[in-house]
Amino acid sequence: MARALGGSAIEAFWAGTSFLLTSTVFQPVLGSFSHIFGRKALIYISLAFFLAGSIIPAVATNFTVVLVGRSIQGVGGGGIISLTELVVVDTVPLRERGKWFSFFGAMWSIGTVAGPLLGGGFSQNVTWRWVFWINLPFLGLGAILITIFLQLHQRHGDFLTKLKEVDWIGMVLFLASTTGFLIPITWGGVQYPWDSWRTLVPLILCAFGMIAFVIHIEYFAPHPLIRTSVFKNKSAAILFVTTTIHGIILWAILYYMPLYFEAVKGMGPILAGVSMFPWTFTVAPGSVATGITIAVTGKYRWANWAGWFLATLGMGLLIMLKPDTSTVAWVFLNLVGGVGTGILFPAMALAVQASAAVKDQAYAANMFSFFRAFGQTIGVAIGGVIFQNQMKKKMLTFPLLADLASEYSKDAAGLVQIIKSMPAGDMKEQLRESYTDALKYIWIVMTVLSAVSLIATLFIHEYDMNTAMDTEMGFKDKDKVKDVEKEEH
Repeated sequence: MARALGGSAIEAFWAGTSFLLTSTVFQPVLGSFSHIFGRKALIYISLAFFLAGSIIPAVATNFTVVLVGRSIQGVGGGGIISLTELVVVDTVPLRERGKWFSFFGAMWSIGTVAGPLLGGGFSQNVTWRWVFWINLPFLGLGAILITIFLQLHQRHGDFLTKLKEVDWIGMVLFLASTTGFLIPITWGGVQYPWDSWRTLVPLILCAFGMIAFVIHIEYFAPHPLIRTSVFKNKSAAILFVTTTIHGIILWAILYYMPLYFEAVKGMGPILAGVSMFPWTFTVAPGSVATGITIAVTGKYRWANWAGWFLATLGMGLLIMLKPDTSTVAWVFLNLVGGVGTGILFPAMALAVQASAAVKDQAYAANMFSFFRAFGQTIGVAIGGVIFQNQMKKKMLTFPLLADLASEYSKDAAGLVQIIKSMPAGDMKEQLRESYTDALKYIWIVMTVLSAVSLIATLFIHEYDMNTAMDTEMGFKDKDKVKDVEKEEH
């Protein structure tokens, strides 16, 4: 895309980051709107945003248009992610939700496998524009199926009355603060140095903005954008923190592990995607098996413990990766972490909901989705800081690379093509070694974060999952709820 549209490396960076950013910050907003105007209406709106955000980049002739489209697409994507989970909370008893949330993990796994392969294939053999056009048939099919089969209860009341329920002040404070906080975290060390005023000033101002937002929703908002009651349970507070860490780890893996395969192993984008199968193909079975087991046993603490134990072990095994690690070795080194992170998809989602009051479970599910996305957004940034510092430090130990250390250490993704285009020789081997060493420290930090989560989850409480449903957003036909409960039991 950058070559075709004459874009810079920074613009190419924002083509991916803008989607992730808007997808994250709009999830609580769209979730709050759905509490007022109904889930189905907001799902349609999210599909419309995703549709517009797919078409705009597909026809773009410059990067500015691409970035606008990707930002719009992110709003729709965030809505689709959060609202589909809310529909499950509205229509399925807590005890049985594990089966459904496990399929979300499985679909994530399939999408993570198919996405890079299709994207790489389109970019190399057809045109990158098909990366966006391919979304249209799925959106059309989804809209048709939702119209026919998703018959949800609609809240009564006129439109103007519902508008008055919107927490407009909270929405503005939240969007401004979270966006202004995430943007400098994202561009720090890439577009501007971490000690630049362009990075520090918005971080500090938006931190105060977040404090003002919390004060507003706690003491002043009659219909707060976010219910603070979902955070006042010790188990829930722990789980929201570990959910953020789960997002950090997942995105660090999905972003930096393919770079290892490309920069160090010399693979192309498609083969690098195939090489991620030890992660992506273990998430689905781990997620499905865990969801079903939780539904059968009604217990979820064991799954959080097992998931974080395997995630910690899996991240620790990645530290053993070397430039010359054999194919068989790196396949097995990557398997364990995939199982662990897969187990955590339904395990943490259900634990968060079980820790909330019945009337707050939809709000808790919405915040779970937000914190996971929030972690994903900062995961790449945290990895970038670690990579830059360690890459520069390692390169300075090689006389051939010392003069290039500051320039080459700035961008892990940009360095890939530099390494791949170099002729064989000492400089290339030293760069591969430096690159592997920098990634090793990312894996070390992720191992520590996983271990912290493992220890923290030892203190979560096991709540009864056999609770009654209490929602205005369930099936339009109340008999369907009874039928679902009968089938599940």
